[in-house]
Parts: sequence; C-alpha cells; structure tokens
Amino acid sequence: MLGKHEIVWKKCLQIIKDNIQKESFNTWFRPIVPQSLIDGVLIIQVPSAFFYEFLEEHYLDLLKKSLRVILGKEAKLEYKIIVDNSNYTNTTRKKSYKIPGKTRGELTNKPMVMNGQQIKNPFIIPGIKKVQINPQLNSEKSFENFIEGNCNRLGRSAGITIAQNPGKTSFNPLMLHSKPGLGKTHLAQAIGIKIKDQFPDKIVLYVSANRFQTQFTDAVRKNNINDFTHFYQMIDVLILDDVQEFMGKTGTQKTFFHIFNQLHQAGKQLILTADRPPVDLEGLNERLLSRFKWGLTAELTAPDYETRLEILRKKAYNDGIELPEDVLKYIATNVTTSIRELEGALISLLAQSTLNNKEITLKLAHSILGKIIKTKHRDISIDYIQKVVCEYFKIEPKVLIAKTRKREIVQARQISMFLSKNYTSASLSVIGAETGGKDHSTVLHSYRTVRNLLETDRNFKNYVDDIERQLKY
Repeated sequence: MLGKHEIVWKKCLQIIKDNIQKESFNTWFRPIVPQSLIDGVLIIQVPSAFFYEFLEEHYLDLLKKSLRVILGKEAKLEYKIIVDNSNYTNTTRKKSYKIPGKTRGELTNKPMVMNGQQIKNPFIIPGIKKVQINPQLNSEKSFENFIEGNCNRLGRSAGITIAQNPGKTSFNPLMLHSKPGLGKTHLAQAIGIKIKDQFPDKIVLYVSANRFQTQFTDAVRKNNINDFTHFYQMIDVLILDDVQEFMGKTGTQKTFFHIFNQLHQAGKQLILTADRPPVDLEGLNERLLSRFKWGLTAELTAPDYETRLEILRKKAYNDGIELPEDVLKYIATNVTTSIRELEGALISLLAQSTLNNKEITLKLAHSILGKIIKTKHRDISIDYIQKVVCEYFKIEPKVLIAKTRKREIVQARQISMFLSKNYTSASLSVIGAETGGKDHSTVLHSYRTVRNLLETDRNFKNYVDDIERQLKY
C-alpha cells in the first residue's frame, strides 16, 4: 500500500509528464524517490548534487506548480541528496521553497523579426549558438520573499496592480526610488517575475542602466545602433535599474528617449529605479525626466522594527536555519539603516557560527555585530528595568515593590524579576532584595511563571517583547 508521500508524488508526476518531453521526464524525474510528507513538506531524494542543481535550474517552476496543485499554495519542497563518498551517507539540503513558484521566463538567441528585418539580441554572447537566457530576473527576488511594511506599501501595491494588467494602468512608468539597500531592485524584479508567471508569452527584461550603457556603446562602435534600438522596442515589460547612471550621458539618454516613447505609445510597461527622486536627477535631459514623471513615483524608506524582524525571519526560514528569537530581535533592533545591512549581519553571524562550530546565541550576536556595526548600548540595571516596566504599565515604582496582590501589579513585578535575571548578572537573592525584599525562591517562581506565559499567552508575550525593545534601545 502506497504511503501518502508516494501518492502525492505520483500525482505530481502525472502533471509533470504532461508538460515535458518523454526523454526529459525519464531522465530527470524517474530516478526521484519520494521520502516523506510532514506538515505539507514533501522531501524527495535525488541521486546527486548535480541532479539537484539541474532540477533547480530547469524544472523548479514546474515542480512548484505541480505541488501547488496537489498540496495547496502553502506546500514546501525539500531535497535529500545522496552524497557519493565511502560511507554512502545521506545529507538533507536545508533549503525549502514556498509555493507558488517564481517563474523564470526565457528569451532565445533566435533573431527577432520586425518589419521584415532580423534584429540581433544584445544579450547573446558572440560565438555561442543556441544559447537561451532568462529575462535576467533572480527568482529569489519574488513577492513571496518581499516583506510588506509601511516603508514599501505604496510601491508594492502598485506593483501588484501592474502585474495583473501590465502597460494598461496609470502606473506607467512606475518609478521606484530609495537610498541603496532598501529593496527597490527586489520589488522591481518581483513585479517582473509576477508578470512572467501570469503572462508567460510576454517578453520581460531586467537590465541595469550600466549594462544598457555598455550595450549602447558597443552598438555604436559596431554600427549596430538600429538593431539595438529595435530590440529594446520589442520588449513588453522593461525594467531599468539605477537610471541615475544615465546622468551626463547624452547619447544614451537620446537613444533611451526614443525607446521609452515607442514602448509607452505601444502600451508596454516600464519600471524604473533610482537612488534619488526624479527632481534630484540632475544631468538628465528635461524631456526624458518629464517622461519619468508620467506615471507613479513611489519612495521606499527604511523598514521599521516589525518589518526588519519579519525580513530576518523570512531570510532564516528560506536558508533552512532556526535562530533563537532573542537573536533575531537583537539584530532587528540594532541594524536599522538598510535591508542589505540587515541581511549582511545575519549572514556574518551564520558564517561565524558555521566556521567556528559555535552555537548561535545572543552572546555570539553581540560579539559579531559589535565588529560590523555600531550597536546601541545602554547599561541595563535592575533599577532601569523596574523603571521601564513601571512606565510601560503606568504604575509608580513604589507600588511595584509594595506588598500588594493586585493581579496587574503582581504581573508587572514578575516581568521585572524575569528581565532582571535575563539582562543582569545579579543573583536571585539580589534581584529579590531589590524587588521589595523577596527571597530567591519567589524570584525563581516568578521567572518560571513568566516563561510559561510567554509560551501560552500571545498578549502577554507582546507586553514582554515591547518592554525588551525599550530596554535595548
């Protein structure tokens, strides 16, 4: 009798078989062995790391769509790779993917035809035939991996609207601007991935302004400027990153102006990003700059604490890493300038833990982050903890240590003792003495009570989390 994981995989194979050639199916899917299905996570065993990488590169989208049909949109996929060594041991690749998948559309190197002429693709490497390239979109930069917050809500909402009807909304062009590292490239690519997923036949292309400039210079040198212009005028969704790179480059601006006009008039979608608002893009031709303002301009700002914390959780989850909550909160509290620095801090912590075989703890996070960022520092004492707790619950400090059995006072007192044990080096006896003359057993009882409530009472946990943030700030 087949297990549930085998039944699910058999149904997936039926979908996959209908979407690829028989030879490819026999080569890349017959050897796969389903291992288990637990809480919506299907683990499949593949023969080698190369096999895994080939699936990721060529059939990831098909795999995820199949799983979505069988298990629902919250399904996850993990791989078990057979390691070819003397012991023939198995290792599980700690990497999971949330469904739905992220499409990588493809452009081919076949010359495009426009008005009876063959147009060369500037993205094809000379001398290499039958090369297929994707639209230069990074599948990791999808909406599934983009955390929404007050810092990006306008741009994200506009992006979702555009993805549903590209080129046909009033958000054309969409101009995203922010300081470096705040997610504008991620958002721009997420829109492109979403469009490609919903409209596979549309030609979506992401290109940096720097690369566009290089291609333009090469086209001028080879006298292929017409082919270059015609190619870009055939794109359905053009995503141009870092347009500030065009400042002062009059030839590039002139050519892009004509490309912009052709695309916009044809109802094609343009998405632009810059490290500053349009008004500050000095060195751009005024007529080009005016076109950047035709649609919607949306600014992305630095994420707030809650958004930073969710970004870290998502990053850790995608990497298959479980991190203590206090470590995540510490990073989110102290790394505030950009998402790039936030992820960099997490990567540094993971690298140090792996290389030095150390457990990831709050102490290790203190040590690592202190070397790469200027962390906020405040001496945390029992008195300071009591002051913060009293301010939070709006009670007088003398009431906190008084002999009263009112529920709200007792709870505040217990939280104060719990935090004093966590954030100071004071003994239980000292904490008790500073909290109205309690003995060490009362302090220990309070600590255990708070710890249990943190696991069972969400509102109570929110209280403690808020107080901890104030302590760290």
